[in-house]
Amino acid sequence: MNFIEELRWRGMLHDMMPGTEEELNKGMASGYIGFDPTADSLHVGHLTQIMTLIHFQKAGHKPFALVGGATGMVGDPSGKSAERNLLSEDTLKRNIHALETQLKKFLDFDCGANSAEMVNNYDWFKNFNFLDFIRDVGKHITVNYMMAKDSVKKRLEGDAGLSFTEFSYQLIQGYDFYWLWKNKDCKVQMGGSDQWGNIVTGTELIRRMGGGGAFAMTTQLIKKADGNKFGKTESGAVWLDPERTSPYKFYQFWLNASDEDAKNWIRIFSLKSKEEIEAIEAEHATAPHMRALQKALAAEITIRTHSEEALQKALTTSDFLFGNGPIEFLSQLSEAEVLEIFEGIPQFEVSREMLAAEVNVVDMLAEYTGIFPSKGEARKMIQGGGLAINRSKVADAANLIQLTDLISDKFIVVQKGKKNYFLITAV
Repeated sequence: MNFIEELRWRGMLHDMMPGTEEELNKGMASGYIGFDPTADSLHVGHLTQIMTLIHFQKAGHKPFALVGGATGMVGDPSGKSAERNLLSEDTLKRNIHALETQLKKFLDFDCGANSAEMVNNYDWFKNFNFLDFIRDVGKHITVNYMMAKDSVKKRLEGDAGLSFTEFSYQLIQGYDFYWLWKNKDCKVQMGGSDQWGNIVTGTELIRRMGGGGAFAMTTQLIKKADGNKFGKTESGAVWLDPERTSPYKFYQFWLNASDEDAKNWIRIFSLKSKEEIEAIEAEHATAPHMRALQKALAAEITIRTHSEEALQKALTTSDFLFGNGPIEFLSQLSEAEVLEIFEGIPQFEVSREMLAAEVNVVDMLAEYTGIFPSKGEARKMIQGGGLAINRSKVADAANLIQLTDLISDKFIVVQKGKKNYFLITAV
């Protein structure tokens, strides 16, 4: 497998320094990508770089995943209009541990010579004092060189300006590359196209400080066809941590991709071969409403990020909400998972005392919850056969609701018609 050719046909390659492909074709090479621990989880925006490392390793090369314990204290100005809030050392440590755990799910850390390695740049910066750094490293890169970088120019032209802390970021990241080149024989740095300036600063330091050669390669920044930012939803970022974004919502993010996006994304985020992807594209073209591209992409990436079990739960959740899945499914979920499934769906609370005394279904839906504007509207819906409680159709307006109707001793699911859901919680 040729790494660069793999990225080309997948539409991932953006730019590379002359000689990069030739260097990689010589045999096993080492390369790295950096991840700053600004949160306690990676999100789908990081997946392009994770996939890059996966392809790098599959091509027979040795990937390094650098978690920026030091650079995370500074903050990368690339693509930012204002300075980040600086995190405490304890927060950074927690974030670093979480990121390391996640990255180990994607890369093989025990496969011989090209086993992946995790490094933390805090390890080589913690005893590097400021005076030594500006004397030994800073003297090799001019201010003119640093100010010519797009990430710096854009911030200087904006209203927020650029602190010295952020201005120094490219020098610190550049030294990371130098350290890995010198100590780990790492000759290639990879990243998103917005990282080009920082990456080539590293190759320049390697040339000036070590008299050696190194290479740079960047990938395309992923965009959505509608112009919105990739990886963002109305409720925020789509995280890889199931506690932040449930596997169901993660699966739905990919499943809801437009046809145009799905066609691009399956090449980037899937490990399927070109022939397999083209077969799925052909299947999708014959019946777009079946969403073959979206289903294949969503299933594969949910399994890789979470597990086969998580995918099955996501599929069962989808079947419950959009099909005819059994109500018993909800009893298998935690309270938090149930609430997340019904996020954005109207929710109401009723007292347990009222249910213990039994309450008429019409009174509960119209008087105590407001699901119906009036008791007459509720009765009319029941008479028309359009109301269900916990997936069971309500045939009689005189029915009573009681504690035994609660799912997991907590919830009641109301349906008006096929698609209008309401969640009642007993408190």
